[in-house]
Amino acid sequence: MPQFHSLKIADVRQETDDAVSIAFNVPDENRAAFDFVPGQYLTLRADVDGEAVQRTYSICSGLDEDELRVAIKRVDGGVFSNFANDNLQPGMELDVMAPQGRFTAKPGEETGNHYVAFTAGSGITPVFSIVKTILMREPDSTFTMFYGNRDRASVIFREQLEDLKDRFLERFTLIHVLSREGQDVDLLHGRLDAERIGRFTKSGLFDPASVANVFLCGPGDMIEAGRAKLEELGVPAERIRFELFTPAEGSAPRAERSQQAKDVAEQGVAVEAVLDGASRSFVMAAQDDNVVDAAHRNGVELPFSCKGGMCCTCRCKVRDGEVEMAVNYSLEPWELEAGFVLACQSRPLTEKVVLDFDEV
Repeated sequence: MPQFHSLKIADVRQETDDAVSIAFNVPDENRAAFDFVPGQYLTLRADVDGEAVQRTYSICSGLDEDELRVAIKRVDGGVFSNFANDNLQPGMELDVMAPQGRFTAKPGEETGNHYVAFTAGSGITPVFSIVKTILMREPDSTFTMFYGNRDRASVIFREQLEDLKDRFLERFTLIHVLSREGQDVDLLHGRLDAERIGRFTKSGLFDPASVANVFLCGPGDMIEAGRAKLEELGVPAERIRFELFTPAEGSAPRAERSQQAKDVAEQGVAVEAVLDGASRSFVMAAQDDNVVDAAHRNGVELPFSCKGGMCCTCRCKVRDGEVEMAVNYSLEPWELEAGFVLACQSRPLTEKVVLDFDEV
């Protein structure tokens, strides 16, 4: 499993009024650990007001830029995002976990492809890494990006994107969609939603039948509606890649703990976690909402990041016993059938549970 490393901040760049990007110095001895695939994220950990807080942020640098950089957009009430925007400076150190994530592209395996991305707000971050790397490593491929924001001032990486468009004039098409600022073309004024994706197709801005991959990243509503619309337009489901930053409105709510889970928790559940080849045992009690919380209370640190069922950092396989999950936004059906669960959402249904975090 990826481990935390202490990395020094090399650069802090103000991208917009409410977003910064942070670049890290990676020592030679840790370079292999921080090799990444475009689209992956880093988990950052810092002490904020006496509490250890960790959050995931997508890597925005391309493979050929020789830097490791993430972007952090300020969120109302966001403990880490506000701390980062207000306090982080070059020379400071943060705990950084090695790259993870499934929303990825592997440029260079083929060329002559056409890629499309629909992204909004800070959802640009992983897509920016993907598009830069593809344009560099697939000389015959093209990329069309639809990027939704409130107005031009809120566009993260605006100047860098324009530079990229100028550099790859024949191969990179950048289309801004603004919801609160008028544009010359009415089609580009409004929200980036399913209806607008359909209109883009009718206008000839992209051909669903010709895309190698479509990347969706941003608010959950945009992703869920966008996926359904793209499949309706003929894009095969396996060509649609997506990453949720927030659940879609109307998604299945977090399930209440079942009576069976309550009963076994009252008795105390013996949990065994296999991590890095070693077994760690602890007891989960009624006061613990999930396995990760129970482990932490007992001084056992299990891998996690978002604790919202979206990032898959805490993915593990149930080797013995049975659990229920409060919510799941990231595991695929085949993983569920194979016995994988998210520890941050798991509540045991049996008196003993063995979870294997090393299983891939």
